Amino acid sequence: MLTLTNARIIDPEAGTEKLRSVVIKDGRIDQILANEIKTFPAGKVIDCGGKCLAPGIVDIGVKIGEPGERHKESFRTAGLAAAAGGVTTMVTRPDTTPAIDTPEILDFFRRRAADEVAVNVLPMAALTKGRGGKEMAEIGFLQDAGAVAFSDADRPIENAKTLQRILTYANASGALVIGHVQEPVLSKGAAVTSGAFATKQGLPAVSPMAERIQLERDLALVEMTGAKYHADQITCASALTVLERAKKAGLNVTAGVSIHHLTLNEFDVEDYRTFFKVKPPLRAEDDRLAVVHAVANGLIDIISSMHTPQDEESKRLPYEEAASGAVGLQTMLPALMQLVHGGHMDLPTLFRAISLNPAKLLGLEAGRMAEGAPADLILFDPDAPFVMDRFELLSKSKNAPFDGRRMQGKVLKTFVAGAQVF
Repeated sequence: MLTLTNARIIDPEAGTEKLRSVVIKDGRIDQILANEIKTFPAGKVIDCGGKCLAPGIVDIGVKIGEPGERHKESFRTAGLAAAAGGVTTMVTRPDTTPAIDTPEILDFFRRRAADEVAVNVLPMAALTKGRGGKEMAEIGFLQDAGAVAFSDADRPIENAKTLQRILTYANASGALVIGHVQEPVLSKGAAVTSGAFATKQGLPAVSPMAERIQLERDLALVEMTGAKYHADQITCASALTVLERAKKAGLNVTAGVSIHHLTLNEFDVEDYRTFFKVKPPLRAEDDRLAVVHAVANGLIDIISSMHTPQDEESKRLPYEEAASGAVGLQTMLPALMQLVHGGHMDLPTLFRAISLNPAKLLGLEAGRMAEGAPADLILFDPDAPFVMDRFELLSKSKNAPFDGRRMQGKVLKTFVAGAQVF
C-alpha cells in the first residue's frame, strides 16, 4: 500500500487539475481522496509537496537497437531513459536488424524486454516482410504473438495495391496499421523542407506537399477498406485539412506528431547541426504553429518522442549524408513544457495527447487518473529549470537536439504498477 499525498492531480479525462491524495494498492489506483483528509490507509506515505501527479506517458514509436544495433540503444539503456523521462509504456518500432516480421523474432524481442526493462514494452511488428513493401507479413500470427500494431516505420508502402490488400486483411483481423505519410519518390534523399531557407543552405529538399499527397492516398485506401489507421507524424498545415476531412467523414483514423516538430523549426538547422536532422525534416514556423494548434484542439490525437538513437559516427557526417533521428525518451516532457508555459495548451490537454489518447488507441487501461486504473504514474515539477546536457541522458546514444538549451520541467518519480522505477 502506497499513498501519495498533497499532489496536483492532472486528469486528462476530466480536463482538471486538483490537489488530491492517491492511494495505490496491488498495482492500481485504489482511492483518490480529498486533500483535506489526513488519515490514510496503512503503508508508505509520500508527500508530493504540491507537485504534479499524472498518468505515465505512453510513447508510440520508440526505436530500440535490439536486435542488430545494440551499440545505439539496448533494452537496458532505453528502459532507464524511459523511466527517467516519465515514460511508463514504450510502444516500440519494428525497424530492427532483422526487422520484427516473424513470431520468432517478436518472441525474442519480448523476452529481452521482460528481462531488462522496468517499464511496460509493447512491440509493433512489420507490415511487410523485411519492411520491403512487397509481401505482407504474417499479421495474424504476429498478433497472436503479442504485436499491438503494424508498421514499416519510416518506409511508406509505395504500391497502392499492396497496401490495399494489407488494409483489407487488417480490417478483418482488427489490427491497427500505422503509416509514415511521406511520398517516397519525392522524399528520397531530402534533408530539409523546401523553400528559401533550404535554397540558401544548399541542401536537398522536399516540399511539405509530399506529406499531403501520401496522406490523401492512404486515407483513400482506408475509406475503401474500413481499416483502423494511424498516421505516425503529421507535420504541416496542408495535411491538417485532409486529416480533418477524413475524421468528419467518420473514417477510423488517428494521427500523431513528434516532440521535435512541435518545438523546433527549419531554422534550427542553420549551422548544419546533424542532431536536428529528423524524418520528416523540420518544417516552417507557420507549419509548427498550425500543428501545435491541431494538438490543442484535438485534431492531432497523439504526441510521441519518435525516439531514434544514432551513434556519433552516423551523425558526424555532412548534413545530407548523416543519419536521421533524435533521442527523445528523456527530453519529451521538458520539451513539451514549453508549449504549456507558452500558453498553447494546459497540462490536462497535454496529457490527453501523451497518455490518455495513445492508451485508448491501443486499448490499454493506462493513461487515466481514476480509481481502478493501473498505477502507472509520474510525479513531476513543471517549473523546475535546468540546462540540458546530452551526456547526462541515460540513452546509449546522445543525439539530442536540445543539448545546451535552458528548459523547464523535471520528472521526480516514476511508478509502474505502483512500484517506483525512478
